[in-house]
Amino acid sequence: MGNDMRDRTISSIEKNIKEIELIYPDKKLTDGGLITFKEDADKVIKLFKERDIQGLIIGMMTFGEEIPNLLIAEAFGGLPIQVFATKEGSFTEDGNRKSDSFCGTISTASGLVRRKIKFDFSGVYFPEEEEFISDVRRFSKAVLANTNFIGMKVGALGPRPAPFETCAINEVDLIEKFRVKVVPFTLLKLKADIENVKEEDIKEITSEIKKSYDCKLVNEKIISKIAKLEYVLKKYAGKENLSGFAIQCWTAMQEEIGVSPCLSMGRLTDSGIMCACEVDIYGAITMAVQHLLTFRQDVPHFIDWTIQNQENENMLLAWHCGNAPISLKCKSCMPQINTHSVLGWQIGYDKSYGTAEFQLKEGLVTINRLVEIDGKFKMLSTTGEAVPDNRTLRGSWKWIKVNDLKALYRTIIEEGFVHHASMIFGDLRKEMNTFCKFTGIDVIEV
Repeated sequence: MGNDMRDRTISSIEKNIKEIELIYPDKKLTDGGLITFKEDADKVIKLFKERDIQGLIIGMMTFGEEIPNLLIAEAFGGLPIQVFATKEGSFTEDGNRKSDSFCGTISTASGLVRRKIKFDFSGVYFPEEEEFISDVRRFSKAVLANTNFIGMKVGALGPRPAPFETCAINEVDLIEKFRVKVVPFTLLKLKADIENVKEEDIKEITSEIKKSYDCKLVNEKIISKIAKLEYVLKKYAGKENLSGFAIQCWTAMQEEIGVSPCLSMGRLTDSGIMCACEVDIYGAITMAVQHLLTFRQDVPHFIDWTIQNQENENMLLAWHCGNAPISLKCKSCMPQINTHSVLGWQIGYDKSYGTAEFQLKEGLVTINRLVEIDGKFKMLSTTGEAVPDNRTLRGSWKWIKVNDLKALYRTIIEEGFVHHASMIFGDLRKEMNTFCKFTGIDVIEV
């Protein structure tokens, strides 16, 4: 019974979840490839350490013994752990149960709780059930996010805006709790590096911009500056192994570099380098976590909450100046390179070009936001529906319909969240909850 269920479990996961690599004892290492005795645990611990596993799944194929499971869990207690039981088949001819795996699961789980080892209980399944596959996929996404979040490096380009205390961070707590490192860059260095970029270095970027955006409002010089900014930031990210940037996007950028960085930020986000505005480090981290929770397959839009819809009390405008990734545009939209809608009249339209203005696509979205208060980190989590609109608005934007905007607004205000958030298409609530469970981040779900 145990051998058959083991084989079915491995086959189901490997067939349906191509994004992960399963490491497990083969039938030579242990009897039937199962873990039954302490000696089996010793062999498997050695195997897992050699293969440098990032997460651990403990599945009960039969009743089994909890001690070997717990020895392995103790050896990898700092990693995300998922526990599941397999369903019972038919009774034997003489009326006995075949596996009694759930009883064994209780024993293992109680031992994990006693040892204060965090774990995720999936449920009781046959391996072929879609719910089981979905749950392993959810857990695997959280494993990827956890692995890349711990020790993550985020670039800080310039200081935060003086009027925006909301973008202040506790860098010491980031290091102590998560080993997250902030890597500072100056606009002085950025300007010098941009000036050293040759036109031949940016031919591909320039060509892509001209093909993908309406460029009728800008000249070749502006497009060149936008491309050079992207080129240099991508070099920084590669050299320092950065997951993203938090960028001083006004007004020094316009005054020193001569463009708004919004379009470049959107293209970098589309390439997997998350870019948050106004040196919002926690915002960039939120974006990176969302991206990881999709197996790096989808990218977010870094938004302001902005206004309530004038006609619908449960609709809000998810907006920013023009930084959305072009992959998120609505089907009929042609993104336009424009001058900054807020800064242009203040500092000069000629040096404020570089925003990518368009409406985003429709669909279910998840909105998250990480903050730290009194040394404790918490994550806002909510969902909504991105709905179409026939108006032409400035910036990159979408109307989002939620179940109860008053409750969402009250939570944002009373829990101390800030005006920035990260919005990604799809429902990531379960994945985010799992990630936060293993990282010790409190979830505030609306």
